[in-house]
Amino acid sequence: MILASFPRLMAGVAVLIMFIGLPVSGFSQIPVASSARTIPSEVEQSEGRINQIIARAEDHFRKGKLNLEDNKRNQAREEFDRAVDSILESGFDVRASQRLQTYYLELVERIYREEVPLQQPTAPVNTQLVAQNTQTQEQKTPPPSQVGFRDQTFEPSPLDELSKLVLTDREKEVSGEDLVALEQAKKNVNFTFTLNPLVQQFINYYQGRNRGTMENGLRRSGQYMKLARKIFVEEGVPVDITWLGQVESAWKPKAVSWAAASGLWQFIPSTGRMYGLRQNAYIDERNSFEQATRASARHLKDLARRYNGNWELAMAAYNTGAGNIDRAISRAGSANFWMIYPYIAQETRNYVPNILAVILIAKNPEKYGFKGIKPDAPMSYDVVQVPTATGLQLVADATDTSVDHIRSLNPELKRDITPRGDTYNVRIPAGRAKQFASLIQRIPPERRESARLISVAPGEDWQSIANRTGINAAQLQAMNGNVDLKSTTKLLAPSGGVRLTKWVRATGASDVPATSGLDKVRARKGDTIARIAAARNLDANDVARLNGIPVDAELRAGQEVKIPSSATAPSRRR
Repeated sequence: MILASFPRLMAGVAVLIMFIGLPVSGFSQIPVASSARTIPSEVEQSEGRINQIIARAEDHFRKGKLNLEDNKRNQAREEFDRAVDSILESGFDVRASQRLQTYYLELVERIYREEVPLQQPTAPVNTQLVAQNTQTQEQKTPPPSQVGFRDQTFEPSPLDELSKLVLTDREKEVSGEDLVALEQAKKNVNFTFTLNPLVQQFINYYQGRNRGTMENGLRRSGQYMKLARKIFVEEGVPVDITWLGQVESAWKPKAVSWAAASGLWQFIPSTGRMYGLRQNAYIDERNSFEQATRASARHLKDLARRYNGNWELAMAAYNTGAGNIDRAISRAGSANFWMIYPYIAQETRNYVPNILAVILIAKNPEKYGFKGIKPDAPMSYDVVQVPTATGLQLVADATDTSVDHIRSLNPELKRDITPRGDTYNVRIPAGRAKQFASLIQRIPPERRESARLISVAPGEDWQSIANRTGINAAQLQAMNGNVDLKSTTKLLAPSGGVRLTKWVRATGASDVPATSGLDKVRARKGDTIARIAAARNLDANDVARLNGIPVDAELRAGQEVKIPSSATAPSRRR
């Protein structure tokens, strides 16, 4: 009886020391109770248990394969998900055991390859405008049927650093005035939580050595925050919790963590599927804007319901899994984040106070010294429905933009082609839907995977077009039927051997598109196309197309960016 209550006692002592046992001017991070598990040593001493974890995962994987062979895809997915979850919720920090981490990543890859769908027959479909969002390598042969996670292009998730973060002594300094200010700031947050000096310590961390991350987050969030807030309100989740995206991904749709969690909201494969996010050879909706944001809101709401409206526990479970939080609650004897603190992994210990700190800063940036930071403009795009297996290069040609820009608008597409066997909703630059629809209708369905569209300048004849593109004039005429050069701006061309798709001025600067004139500006550290455009009252999509750079791609310091010469200089940068 006494032994059973000892962990609860030590957890209570840890919290009590936090508030009354230390000088107000020097709160330290919550000490771990002596009975708390030390994950690395447990892993090192528990090869037998690791064997059991792997055996259990393999059993679920084997059952999944058997179901798949019987064409029971839903049951197969359930078993595959159990295989992954049995490792993540085993109570071990997977990264502390090289063997377990290697096995986990290989398991995710094996599951992914098992679930890649078979090629499906194609069918012609009419193109239509689906929606308009006013918030503010082509391949000649069918792609291989199996592609794993490592074939994608991702950016590191900030979560990977969070587990290793150790606050400095200076960052741990918290005064009585700081705590009073926190209590006042807490009133502006639209959900209930318990304050702890750790929240102020993470504010200190962002005001100091990690200031750049906070500044970039305040800027980049502008692209997604309007959409996120709208969806969170619709799903009944406090809108301030949208700042979870800052800690999860730093607002990068292609962020991926060590655990194969992906996207703005960092879903692992199994949880993504649980909330309807499709993952196959062509798409991974964990990287989408709308679908993943809605899935995140629903997952958070489900977790809050599980913990009786406690959003701190919901966020903790979002990070480490409900099973781990349930076990921590059982050990602490209390459904309170600060009481279960000694019994959860270091990443989750950092995760919740980190998000609370980000929320408080974001609610009043200037109060915390983040002055003059202008959020990026909300993403602006149209959504059009395209037929099966349409190449992104063709979409880019038809909308006068670059493949990189189309990729940035559609981060869930894993290839430069839309899924085979079905229509797909593709985001294109705002205001280009009618232009796109009229052009795509001219292209035979069998050519939409690899065909190109080339621009026609006023006064050009077939031979001049052939000279600059490298395509035989007779071939061009044959592909374009009775098209009148005087009444069209685009021609269909074969995918191979096109030298130059757009006419340019003969001024020696052959890489500069014809415009009324261009200026060049140099990017500063942390700049994006969106930020540079916003500072000069320009359309970010136009500047992105001009440079062939995605709107939200972070630029190198000193990198040259072309802008229309009519652009006005910014009155103030930061």
